[in-house]
Amino acid sequence: MPAVTTKFTDDDQLDLVTFKKNIEAQLAAGVSGIILGGTLGEASTLTSDEKETLIKETLKIVDGKVPVVINIAEQSTREAIGVARKAEQLGANGLMILPPMRYKATDYETVVYFKEIAKSTSLPIMIYNNPVDYKIEVTQDMFEELLELENIQAVKESTRDITNVTRFKNRFGDRLKILGGVDTLALESLAAGADGWVAGLVDAYPAETVAIYKLVKAGKLDEAIAIYRWFMPLLELDISPQLVQNIKLAEVATGIGTENVRAPRLPLQGAERKRVLAIIDEAMKTRPELPDYLNL
Repeated sequence: MPAVTTKFTDDDQLDLVTFKKNIEAQLAAGVSGIILGGTLGEASTLTSDEKETLIKETLKIVDGKVPVVINIAEQSTREAIGVARKAEQLGANGLMILPPMRYKATDYETVVYFKEIAKSTSLPIMIYNNPVDYKIEVTQDMFEELLELENIQAVKESTRDITNVTRFKNRFGDRLKILGGVDTLALESLAAGADGWVAGLVDAYPAETVAIYKLVKAGKLDEAIAIYRWFMPLLELDISPQLVQNIKLAEVATGIGTENVRAPRLPLQGAERKRVLAIIDEAMKTRPELPDYLNL
């Protein structure tokens, strides 16, 4: 599932033409869902009206082919519940929820936060577990409580501890679906039994991303590893504070995006820009020929 970027025009308006082009490329490559409003989507810079426009536009483009999942990253429980209810009202198919923002909640507070949101909606929910970036870990014991609610169904597992895939599977079986959330650990997570991959570089390279997923699931690990090794320098662009700028540069290279970001983010400059472009250029020169992964 791609965590999609938001496209902007040169005068900082929503670029719905380019946005549609990218979503259609994702669908053509065989993605399993679309995730809107995450860090890659620059959600913290979007107005409520812009978010609503993006949800409506995505639902129209997707036309029921795959689920559309809305990310929730709010500062208060009341705001988060409001976003959840609005998303359901607009026709979204699921929610991905981060822990409380700007406050390091206790385990108890975090569980209550997630539960209150889950009780406010009938939509299925994926919990985003990323203590590296958000300083709050959702532990197995916390999930034991959270899974009392039927619509809490999945975790975006971004702890960077690959053994968590096995630990979660051992404890919860198929009750908790696991989606790897770190691009540079994606194949390892899938090989360990993760159910899916919430990806970043998929925004620029949808076919290569889906191919790795499909090949691993089909047991064709050697073929998946060959693509993954080519992909790794690009995937490392996702684990950076400038991941949005990096990935948008890659989208330009593959013809399904622009470099425009919204301030305070700015396009890459100087030596860092040259470094990132060199990685992208090399990848484009050596881009692998993919097997017929959609018909495995």
